[in-house]
Amino acid sequence: MAERKQGVGGRGDSMIRVDMTSGEATVEPFPEAWTFLGGRALTARILLEECNPQCDPLGPDNLLIFAPGVLAGTVAPTSGRISVGAKSPLTGGIKEANAGGNPGQHLTKLGYRAIVVRGARDDPEARFGLEVDGDGVRLVPADDLKGLWNYPTCERLAARYPRTASFITCGPAGELRLRGASVACTDQDNRYPARHAARGGLGAVMGAKGLKYVSIDPGRTRARQPADAKGFTGLVKSFSKGYLDGPQMMAKGTAASVGMANVMHTFPSRNRTSGQFEHADALDGRHILENFERRGGGMHNCLTGCIVRCSNVVHDTQGRYVTSALEFETITMLGANCAIGKLDDVAELDRLCDDVGLDTIEAGAAIGVFMDAGRMEFGDAEGAKRLLRETGEGTELGRMIGHGADEVGRETGHHRIPTVRGQAIPAWDPRPLKATGVTYASSAMGADHTAGLVMNPGLPAKKWAAASQKAQIINAICDASGFCMFIMPTVDDIRCFYSAYFGEEFDPQRIADYGWRILEDEWEFNRRAGFEAADDDLPECMKKDAIGPNGDLVFDASPEIIAAVRTRCVSAEELCGATATG
Repeated sequence: MAERKQGVGGRGDSMIRVDMTSGEATVEPFPEAWTFLGGRALTARILLEECNPQCDPLGPDNLLIFAPGVLAGTVAPTSGRISVGAKSPLTGGIKEANAGGNPGQHLTKLGYRAIVVRGARDDPEARFGLEVDGDGVRLVPADDLKGLWNYPTCERLAARYPRTASFITCGPAGELRLRGASVACTDQDNRYPARHAARGGLGAVMGAKGLKYVSIDPGRTRARQPADAKGFTGLVKSFSKGYLDGPQMMAKGTAASVGMANVMHTFPSRNRTSGQFEHADALDGRHILENFERRGGGMHNCLTGCIVRCSNVVHDTQGRYVTSALEFETITMLGANCAIGKLDDVAELDRLCDDVGLDTIEAGAAIGVFMDAGRMEFGDAEGAKRLLRETGEGTELGRMIGHGADEVGRETGHHRIPTVRGQAIPAWDPRPLKATGVTYASSAMGADHTAGLVMNPGLPAKKWAAASQKAQIINAICDASGFCMFIMPTVDDIRCFYSAYFGEEFDPQRIADYGWRILEDEWEFNRRAGFEAADDDLPECMKKDAIGPNGDLVFDASPEIIAAVRTRCVSAEELCGATATG
């Protein structure tokens, strides 16, 4: 197989453009103006410059963008995440969701900085795959995979392509254009489609375009080369050592957060009518680790070069693989939020979501509203599994669940619908975590903890806006870099890596401006899409349904506090030592 030449420090790279209407896939030079952009920074810029914000999210004019982070494909540790961007069918605004696995690294090793997909075939039943390898790019028929769930899809693809290939797939939820659909990526072993760009319904955009999968085979292509090789190597060594010699807070995975969240009243149960769950101990992630010795499984890294290893491989009582990873958000939303108190049940629900191609947060919120509306008993794990299977089968009930919490609320007439701009609020609750609630209200993404989580329940109101703004800028920079936030890079770390990689100085002000521009691009897209200041708000249930130790915690940030996030106030110096949270 031919080895593809790549640029140094990001120069001389290419991008792939796919027109589903004509069936053409072409390669062109990566624009010089976008040289320093990757991940979320790149998806935001392309959408703002090339996509009509007024378009139908499921129509041919929407763009679907796959953009690895700037450092993906390099030897920087835990830096291979890939962003997926589009106008969201769930929120009606801009959306970026990112995932681990190897597709991001493989794409950049081949010298491609992005895939931009537009158009749609006249035949909505037709399915296609995009092949990317050292010989070029090709659209190929994939009708034999139509309607296939993600796990069997990847089994067939693994038999069809070399072992070095990784895959991005669209499950049946995406093919059915359900607004809670996710985009799946395979892990570093290319076995399990369990790494999802989950939020915002981007899988529905992929499905609407008739794109069933992307295969990426880098062959023997080497890691990407920085402009300052010596400086970059030194950073890799010192950064890796610093992490490995430190507390390694994510070594047990996000599932270990259950106990802390329950104490903080941000482990919502029964459609968020409480911030605690009486069976929280049974859902605590430590039990997953305890089961490794008896059942097998263990902690692993989802992408090559990860030194965090936060992903837990969960087996059942017979020692058979179920899922990876079972994370805090999933345990909360499919577990406590639905009053389901057994880890094995939640693991099966997680596997179903991955297989069907659903965001576990949106699915858990939708089932929670369904239960709260009296259509199913809280705690009915088998009933919840049946709903997810029906989603994959495309029944009327399954489609309602697959469209998300807002749709369930509309169909049942229920009043308690915890969403922002149509997207379900994640586990981290905005009532005890007020600055996080400000993020949910002010972010262009809607309710998304990865947009800027602020873990400070005692923060005074006068600091909410600045804390949210700071978290949003930091997370935007991290999402652009390709680093996983769980390796806890500071903004200064990312600045130094960029300087060595590109061979030119990124000073503190430049990296701060870089992050702020991402937010501005996203806010501007939403403004052009028709969003107004009045849309920056949380639902009434978060303002009226009180939780907490004294039963008095509601979200009470004023419109002025929320609006203040869009006036820049956080300095470059304040940003540099801080890390992303989510």
